[in-house]
Amino acid sequence: MDASIGSGSGSSGALVRPGNPVPADAWEQPEMREALAGREISAVYRLLRKHGVSQRQIAAMTGQSQSEVSEILKGRQVMAYDVLTRIADGLGVPRGYMGLAYDETTAIRVVGAADGRQAEEDESVKRRRFLAHAAQVTMGAAVFGSESGTWSEAPARTPAPGRVGVTDVRQVEAATRALRSLDYQYGGGFCRDAVVAQLTWGQQMLDASATDPVKNRLFTAIADLHSLAGWTSFDTGLMDSARGHFAHALDLAKQGDNHHLVANVLYRMGRVYLHQDAANDALKLFQLGQIAAQESGSELSVAVLCANEAWAYAIMGNEDQAVKLLGLSKDEFARADLATAESWVKFFNETDVYAMTGTVHTVLAQKNPEHTKYAIPALTKAVESYTDDMARSKAFMLSALATNHLLDGDIDHGARVGGKALDTAESIKSERVKDRLRPLLVEAERRRNNADARELAERLKLFYAA
Repeated sequence: MDASIGSGSGSSGALVRPGNPVPADAWEQPEMREALAGREISAVYRLLRKHGVSQRQIAAMTGQSQSEVSEILKGRQVMAYDVLTRIADGLGVPRGYMGLAYDETTAIRVVGAADGRQAEEDESVKRRRFLAHAAQVTMGAAVFGSESGTWSEAPARTPAPGRVGVTDVRQVEAATRALRSLDYQYGGGFCRDAVVAQLTWGQQMLDASATDPVKNRLFTAIADLHSLAGWTSFDTGLMDSARGHFAHALDLAKQGDNHHLVANVLYRMGRVYLHQDAANDALKLFQLGQIAAQESGSELSVAVLCANEAWAYAIMGNEDQAVKLLGLSKDEFARADLATAESWVKFFNETDVYAMTGTVHTVLAQKNPEHTKYAIPALTKAVESYTDDMARSKAFMLSALATNHLLDGDIDHGARVGGKALDTAESIKSERVKDRLRPLLVEAERRRNNADARELAERLKLFYAA
């Protein structure tokens, strides 16, 4: 805790609540009540500063960056309902003091009226809030507190056993493996509802009695199921749902003392942020994941995180770091014991090493075409190795391979490979596949003077229209 808590100017003699730097009577003072009623957040923050609350503390409580807090102190208005409620809840302000209703209709009406910039800022706040939660979990802070219940509403109740044994946990693990296989082959849209339904029942098992070893294994099993629910939500474009499931997965994995799974959940949430073009936030999650991966002693987990850090650096334009981390990933993979790997990280095999190598060099090739000479061989090996049960991954790599051939000037071959990517994509229910095909559409459009490229571009447009 900051040494300035309770000791700044204006805070002399005020009561300070444990764990909260805001004096207990701060919200009841007339000037503060007036600012809250008018939703004048700038004035609220200035009054908090007078009570000795630092900008850093305000940022930590509200999930904002210090630069945002600084801008608000300078007079920037906060209009979005979702952001206002988050500020109120973070600071501990009774919502009624700000005239904030709890009903969803009000939230949708007010947030819907915000401009695009505010909506983007709101998503940025959500990312930072998850990052703060991830840091708390990874660095050893207590979980299962009040924060854990704020990510999503409790599911409807269905019967669950009063006492849980190893057999019950094995059933959850088996169901998760089967559902994960469906996700790999057909996409999250095909199986997400089944995952959530399984989770509805499995979540209740946490309230049942069990021996300590069984309870720890159950924490891990339900955490992994939440992680799969987050991944399938991400694959179908349900970002808030994904974030909620990943947050619960982190809490449960930490409770089960499973550093392997903590690392894996952080990797997956980082991938969500890469998808949202928030490479810097993604990198922070991958780096937190590295802490957990190192704690776990799993070279395979370390390899996964290194490869994804390389991807983030490539997007950010840092070619040297991207190439360096790809090398580290390959080194760690070479040292890993694949036979004893946990189920949630077993996907990362030699084929995926090629796939990640190709993916990173594809990003770099879009700025420096020289990287196609590294991307094409790696992607070719990945495509040749993927079987039908990894159809989504194969579609990703075919799309990247086709993009590289177009960048390399081999337009006819690139168009043929692009056609194969579309053939595979059309059988998968995945929003991510559509997004991963967009660079191919961009490159095909740039070469419309070529008949094959033009035909591919038109077919891609029809795919998106459908």
